[in-house]
Amino acid sequence: MPVTDPIADFLTRVRNAIHAKKKFVEIPSSKMKLKMAEILKDNSFIKDFNIIEDSKQNIIRIHLKYKNGEPAITGLKKISSPGLRTYVDKESLPRVLNGLGLAILSTSKGLLTDKQAKNESVGGEVICHIW
Repeated sequence: MPVTDPIADFLTRVRNAIHAKKKFVEIPSSKMKLKMAEILKDNSFIKDFNIIEDSKQNIIRIHLKYKNGEPAITGLKKISSPGLRTYVDKESLPRVLNGLGLAILSTSKGLLTDKQAKNESVGGEVICHIW
């Protein structure tokens, strides 16, 4: 069954797996989801991810990270939706929990975190907040 908002599906699958204390979650692959998983790994929100090749569609297996039984990801929030896109310029980049969390933005230079977008001096569409 086709999904109308694949990024919301990605975030929901991760959120549900964390609430169920799963060790990993499997998500249908796309370039954007791969980049989001890479950002999560680079910022220590997940242990690792790998790609399972399938004849129909590749699958991303995300290995979730826990410390003393508590998940590294405590919250996920989708900001932009297909019906209401949220854009920011380089002067008004969002800060999540005073810099403890991160915002993922879709920019002209690809998917970037709020800190990377500030260093690159670009704005874009705010995809989600993660803390």
